Amino acid sequence: MSSTIEAVEAEALQLSAAERARLIERLIASLDSDPDVEDAWATEVERRHAQIESGAVSLLPGAETVTKLRDKFR
Repeated sequence: MSSTIEAVEAEALQLSAAERARLIERLIASLDSDPDVEDAWATEVERRHAQIESGAVSLLPGAETVTKLRDKFR
């Protein structure tokens, strides 16, 4: 590990737990900054929402879905 990374890590470890959590969130968000991926996800969300609103698909309760998946993969 480079000395720069070690220095940043040492400083980060002196932060409070809440501050470290915020730092982690910001670092992870900086990795997910591909505009093409973000646009693709936005399009997919809109497509799925339209399917739900039009009645083309139906939603299942979470517990029922988990039960079906467990049964399927046993």
